[in-house]
Amino acid sequence: MILLSDPRVAAVSSRDDGQPLVDLREVPLLLVDGRAADAAGAYAQVRRGVADRLLAAQRALPAGLRLLVVEGYRPYRAQLDIFTGYRDELRRRHPDWSADRLHRETTKFVSPVEVAPHSTGGAVDLTLCDSDGVELAMGTALDATPEESADACFTEARHIPVSAWRNRRILVAALSGAGLVNYPTEWWHWSYGDRYWALVTGAPHTRYGPL
Repeated sequence: MILLSDPRVAAVSSRDDGQPLVDLREVPLLLVDGRAADAAGAYAQVRRGVADRLLAAQRALPAGLRLLVVEGYRPYRAQLDIFTGYRDELRRRHPDWSADRLHRETTKFVSPVEVAPHSTGGAVDLTLCDSDGVELAMGTALDATPEESADACFTEARHIPVSAWRNRRILVAALSGAGLVNYPTEWWHWSYGDRYWALVTGAPHTRYGPL
């Protein structure tokens, strides 16, 4: 399992091909949830290449199922606040942890700002729902932490109900088939064009840099 704290992620050469952000609320085939909404509407935006791949994944899903996008682009300040907030929470719970372990455990749930996929517009948090918009069981809530879920948020976790495991397999097949990569500690987090994607796929550099 490669974590975002791995030095190999930060070592990936960062380039940006200039692709614009696309507002997914204007893409009829995709559903966007408002739980992470911000005043500027950043949460509903991703790079065009990500939007194209989400559409391909949607078309690959079994009849009656829909992707439900929760969050795309996340500005630097928001990313930093989430990272420091979770790090501080873990520090309070585990005062005996070393600084290195604290950093590593924090990155199982939220990326350091310097390599954050969401801040490039290349990442998306999403789940599955039925044709009526009712979310499918995925084993944990979207954004469940490793601490509170006993690592059931890990994509390959097996201590979840069989129905949730099957739903995760459907999500994985559709998104990976469309060219996105998953962050293995978060079943809901997928990206394309960022540093993590480049490292996992062997690309020589990113397609998207921080915005």
